Amino acid sequence: MKTAISEERVHILDSQSNVWSVISEIALSDNQEDAFYVCDVGDIVRKHKTWKAKLPRVEPYYAVKCNHSLAVLEVLSTLGTGFDCASKGEIEKVLSLDVRPDRIIFALPTKPASHIRHAASVGVSRMTFDNETELHKLKKLYPNAEMVIRIRSDATDAQFILGRKFGCDPETEAPELLRLAKSLGINVIGVSFHVGSGCREPEAFQRAISSSRYIFDYATSLGYNFHVLDIGGGYPGEHGTSIDKIADVINSSLDKYFPDPSVEIIAEPGTFYVCSAYTLACNIHSIRNVTETDAETGNTKTRKMYYINDGVFGSFNCIISCDNHVVVPIPLKDYTGSKYHPSSIWGPTCDCVDQVVENILLPEMMVGDWLVFKDMGAYTLSIASSFNSFPIPKVHIVADKNVW
Repeated sequence: MKTAISEERVHILDSQSNVWSVISEIALSDNQEDAFYVCDVGDIVRKHKTWKAKLPRVEPYYAVKCNHSLAVLEVLSTLGTGFDCASKGEIEKVLSLDVRPDRIIFALPTKPASHIRHAASVGVSRMTFDNETELHKLKKLYPNAEMVIRIRSDATDAQFILGRKFGCDPETEAPELLRLAKSLGINVIGVSFHVGSGCREPEAFQRAISSSRYIFDYATSLGYNFHVLDIGGGYPGEHGTSIDKIADVINSSLDKYFPDPSVEIIAEPGTFYVCSAYTLACNIHSIRNVTETDAETGNTKTRKMYYINDGVFGSFNCIISCDNHVVVPIPLKDYTGSKYHPSSIWGPTCDCVDQVVENILLPEMMVGDWLVFKDMGAYTLSIASSFNSFPIPKVHIVADKNVW
C-alpha cells in the first residue's frame, strides 16, 4: 500500500483550532474570493471506528462514486476498507493506491465491454449482474469472473430508489438467471442488494437479507456454494444522524438468516463515510433587492437575492438530482441582533435553474460576506461540473493532531 496523504497537504489542527477557525482563516485571507471546501480527515476516521463497532461482521467497501477525492481514497485504503467501483476509471484510481484487486467489487450490473475487459486485465474478478445480457457478455469476455447476483429490494422511504434501474426480482427473475448462469458455466458466488440511497426505513434491510437467504438456498439446489452477501448502501452520514437502528436490524437479521461465520458480509457505504467530513464556504459576489407588494394588504416588503460562487451545476448538483434535498446556509460572520429578511440564494451561472435556496430568512449581508454549508461531502464534488467555466472549489484538508 502506498503512503497515505502527505503531511504537506494537511493542516494539522491543534487545541486552539478547528474546522470553523480554518474556514475563517482562509476566507478572510487576502484576495480570497473562490468557493472552497475544508475536509476533516478525523471525521472519516471516526466514522470508520463507528462502523466497525456497530457492524462488526460487515466489511465496508467504500462507494467510490460518492466522493472520489484522492485524499478520501488514501485515508480509507490506509484504514483497510475495500472499494465499490462502477467503472474502469474508478478501478484504476483505487489500484493506483496499491489496493489489492480482491479488495474491489465492480458493483455495476450493466457494464460496457471495454470495462469488463479492463477488469479482467487487472484481476478485479468480483462483479455484479441482474440480467441475461450481462451473463452472456461475461461468458465471452471474462469467463473466470466471480459473479454476484443483484436482487431488487427497495425501502419504502429513501432519497433514491435504485431498484428503478437495477436489481432482478428475487422470486421470479433471480432463479431463471441462476439457472442460465449454471448452464453457461459461470461462477456465481453470492447475492447483493441496495435498499436505496438515504434509506429511512431500517426494516428494509431485514426484508432484503431474508430474500437473500432464499436465493442462497436456491443456489445450493443448483450446485452453487454461495459465500458472499453484499448488503449495499443507504447509510446516513449527515451531522446528527446515526446508523444505530439500521445496524440493529442488520445484526439481528444476519444472526437469524446467516449465522454461519464463513459467509463473507460486505457493504457499500458512501455517504456515511464522507458527508459530514466536508464543509463548503461560498462568497457572496452580488446582491439584488426585489420589492414585492402583498396583493391582499397592499403592503410592500423587500426580498433579497444573494448570488454566490458555487451552484447547482457545481457542488449543489445534489439539489437537482434529489427533489427533497435541502441545504442550510450559515453566515460566517456573527450577525447577532441583526434584522432578518426573506431571502433566496442563487448560483453563479447564467441558467435560471441555478437556485441553491428558494426561501429563507437571512440577516442583511454584504458583497464579500461568506456563507458556510455543512454536510457537503457526498455526491457534490464527484458530480460537479465547470459549466460557464466557473471553477470547482479547492479542497483544504485538516486533521486533528491525535488523529494524524
